[in-house]
Amino acid sequence: MASVSPRGNPSVLKRALMGFTTEPVESLTRVVEKLHEQYYARRGPACSYEAVADWDQRLHEHLGIDWPCPTCAEFGGLWSKTVQSLTSTGMRFGPMSFGPYNDGDAGLVRAVWSLICHLRAERVVETGVAHGFTSRFILQALARNRAGHLWSIDLPPLNHDLRQQVGIAVPKELSDRWTYIQGSSRRRLPKLLSELQSIDLFIHDSLHSERNVRFEMDRAWAKLRPGGAIIVDDVDVNWGFHSFNESFPGHFCLVCEAEPISPDHRRFNEKGLFGIVIKGPSIHP
Repeated sequence: MASVSPRGNPSVLKRALMGFTTEPVESLTRVVEKLHEQYYARRGPACSYEAVADWDQRLHEHLGIDWPCPTCAEFGGLWSKTVQSLTSTGMRFGPMSFGPYNDGDAGLVRAVWSLICHLRAERVVETGVAHGFTSRFILQALARNRAGHLWSIDLPPLNHDLRQQVGIAVPKELSDRWTYIQGSSRRRLPKLLSELQSIDLFIHDSLHSERNVRFEMDRAWAKLRPGGAIIVDDVDVNWGFHSFNESFPGHFCLVCEAEPISPDHRRFNEKGLFGIVIKGPSIHP
């Protein structure tokens, strides 16, 4: 669920405090994360990256898959068909199409699709759902593989109307491979990873604070199988992805353009960026 953080906005904290009456523990999590977000913002501008122009080809070469790839060509047709189908129902796409947030952009979702298909990923975990557009493509890729399951951890927004829209892009026929876990990743992720023991793919698309990115990546990395992958959306809004790769060097890493449907004028880089890291054969503690 891509977003650009409303740093220093007191209304964000006010809305979080209002939720204490119905979600005291999760509301406290929201407040703490926002306070940390504002603290990190004082350190200066977010991390600057240079995107890899041919990241699709580089990714396939690393995986030992021929390029051009029929699987990616298949995705292009599926993307167009799915967008057309959902927009016909009135669903909005692009920047700020889910309140201040948006669903996964074309480049990010294509990377998710490719990795699930080529890694034959069976245990996929994501954080952040929004309309469930990325979730839908994950489930379609798992159905294509005829194996696997998706676990989505999501702390839905306080806004009632937005809550009603969470996951609406996921059709009923795909839901048998889907487990939706309501709550913050800080509360839900450690237990889930402990139960799964090992995962093939992790996708961070929840709160994009440095603290939260590192919390999720560090814990997912410990359970990620060798050859498995982590995808992090909006790497350019904080230092989390950069600091992770400094802590765990030597693995295949790409920074890629997210390719939003329309320019995201909230950001310096209007195309947005996401990161991919693939775990090597040696397992770091």
